[in-house]
Amino acid sequence: MKKLVLYLLLCCSFIFTASADEGMWMLHLLKQQKLAEMQKLGLELEDYDIYDPDGISLKDAVVFFGRGCTGEVISSEGLVLTNHHCGYGQIQNHSSLENNYLDDGFWAMTRTEELPNPGLTVAFIDRMEDVTDYVKQCLERDKKQDTDGVFFLSPSYLNRIAREKAGEELLAVPGTEVEIKPFFNGNQYYMFTKKIYSDIRLVGAPPSSIGKFGADTDNWMWPRHTGDFALFRIYADKEGNPADYSPENVPLKPKRWLKISAGGVEESDFAMIMGFPGTTHKYYTSWEVAERRDIDNRVRIDMREVRQKAMLEEMLNDPAVKIQYAAKYSGSTNAYKNAIGTNWAIDMRDFEQLKLEQQNRLSEWAKNNRKPEYIEALKEIERIVDERADLRYRSWMLNEGIIRAVEFANVPQRGWNMLTQAVDSAAAEGADSNVPDGIEDAVLQLEQDYNLFADKDYNIDVDKRVSVAMLTEYTRLIGIEKQPAFFNILYTRFNGDVEAFIDYIFDRSLFGNRENWDLFYSDPRAFISDKAKMEQLRNDPMFLFARSVTEEALSLGTQLSKYDVPFSLARRTYMEGILAMDGPYTHFPDANLTLRLTYGQVKGYQPRDAVTYAHQTTLKGVMEKEDPDNWEFVVAEKLKTLYLEKDFGSYALADGNMPVNFVATTHTTGGNSGSPVLNGKGDLIGINFDRNWEGVGGDIQYLPDYQRSIIVDIRYVLFVIDKFAGADHLIEELELIR
Repeated sequence: MKKLVLYLLLCCSFIFTASADEGMWMLHLLKQQKLAEMQKLGLELEDYDIYDPDGISLKDAVVFFGRGCTGEVISSEGLVLTNHHCGYGQIQNHSSLENNYLDDGFWAMTRTEELPNPGLTVAFIDRMEDVTDYVKQCLERDKKQDTDGVFFLSPSYLNRIAREKAGEELLAVPGTEVEIKPFFNGNQYYMFTKKIYSDIRLVGAPPSSIGKFGADTDNWMWPRHTGDFALFRIYADKEGNPADYSPENVPLKPKRWLKISAGGVEESDFAMIMGFPGTTHKYYTSWEVAERRDIDNRVRIDMREVRQKAMLEEMLNDPAVKIQYAAKYSGSTNAYKNAIGTNWAIDMRDFEQLKLEQQNRLSEWAKNNRKPEYIEALKEIERIVDERADLRYRSWMLNEGIIRAVEFANVPQRGWNMLTQAVDSAAAEGADSNVPDGIEDAVLQLEQDYNLFADKDYNIDVDKRVSVAMLTEYTRLIGIEKQPAFFNILYTRFNGDVEAFIDYIFDRSLFGNRENWDLFYSDPRAFISDKAKMEQLRNDPMFLFARSVTEEALSLGTQLSKYDVPFSLARRTYMEGILAMDGPYTHFPDANLTLRLTYGQVKGYQPRDAVTYAHQTTLKGVMEKEDPDNWEFVVAEKLKTLYLEKDFGSYALADGNMPVNFVATTHTTGGNSGSPVLNGKGDLIGINFDRNWEGVGGDIQYLPDYQRSIIVDIRYVLFVIDKFAGADHLIEELELIR
């Protein structure tokens, strides 16, 4: 009996703790949902200070940066702060051997030195409006057009009716766009009016030894020691309107910018984050949790382990290969770590059981309130998840085992298609010449395809080694009848010998080695006029392999797509039941790249028995991790000098150490990169840039004891700008609170 009581107390404690920090809340509903709780924790603002639809508020200083990050305006001159990794592509584009901004950093000392970035945009959210009734009216009006029943979640349809609602006058305002997004699987809809600026210039970025310190090894990990930040500036025309790049444009005079607190943080301090989180799955059913764990994540973990082991062996054997494949290896391990962390959380906190309890609660409520449609929706979700299991497994295996892992499976096929079709068309028309007119375009395209395929970061030997490992595992786990059609040759000609099969593909393919390509390219017309060679090209095994894999992927996608509409409809009904049962202000909607707020406290954690992580890291930890032979942990000489001389200016902690990162219990995910971290007064104390490994399962269920946002301490940002870069003119531009 005592054990049962203790168990119930622990469960209640977990539920209470989760409600304290969990959530990605809509700004306009803070007063009804979370404001009182936030104020108890230390918020000194009112809801209208954060979001005011009719005035200026904190939300006017937060921007959607690029295609999937967040940024914040930090000066009256349109200066924007975001993550180094969010601006990495722009920094890379401006880099060259002569000006290697990735390695050396970049600091514009005057406005004329700030660098334009074609294609980069930032978007302000001018207004958020509940349009649920309007969308439902439109859906009813257009139901005859909606033959597939998909309009209720269709971005193209929702944005079309958003433009209808906005009207020509609003859309005529420069830079204005509107968007309607569904929430709670189409039970609610909000329209967002955005102001988009496209003249965004790079102002400053630390070297990668600061901005990416720890790189892949430290990714998803705490303790962390990374200065993951970059500075950009928004430019507008002389009237302050969005405009394409022009030397005549001027820095934007924003409605609002953030004040910066140089006072630092202490354990248990209140912290809140505003940003654009990407995707979460808070309302998974128990069957979807199991599907995510046992199919999606399990396949990703197992197949990437095979790939990464094969890649790493080649990288360790050859320094040149290590350089070539560093980014590919890092890209593979990123999602791999996430999948491991998610499965760890699913099992440790028994997410499957938690979701089952929610389903049972809804079923009982539906039964008592004569709402059988909610019970039927649950049955439909269970049925679909069960029926699609094999197809989903095959799709994930093909994607992780072949498409993502075997490089030659993605060989460009356009030139090959153009050439073979031209020859075949000429033959069908009875042309006298074996070399049809107009092959020059096909050969040119083929050359472009080859150069794209065999670029500086491609190594044939590595591709062959990894391909053997991947196909061996793939064919072991997927039945012969369920493999791409071209794989039949593996068994009929090579008796299942994967290595011989791979050797055959590379030996016989135009793109399989340099000699084959040179033989063709030295005289394409002679090659094409040779019927035997042309027949060999038509049956090129690498291209046929790639085509067969693509066809299998399309086939699986088509078969899986038949479940999409009934599944979406069932989930909409399920979420309708949850909202009806618990009330409209109890829950927050899943993340969907719309502006949200999360809050919590600055706090360390205990990841496992006898291990305790503090809330703050310092520059001392950077020096402890230094490894001059590992690019991930190189430390710039100037940073070492500043450390040794303790030249930290006014940014040091009370004990004399230089703060670098801290963690908070805020609930974040992808898309929150670059988000401002604010104190109870609404002043900037840091920039969110990652989560800890133990917290990635929070995309399904928040983990109060483990989930932490990893944040660059704003004092480290100021220190790097001031002491390391010597860009004191930027410090002077900021509104600091010391």
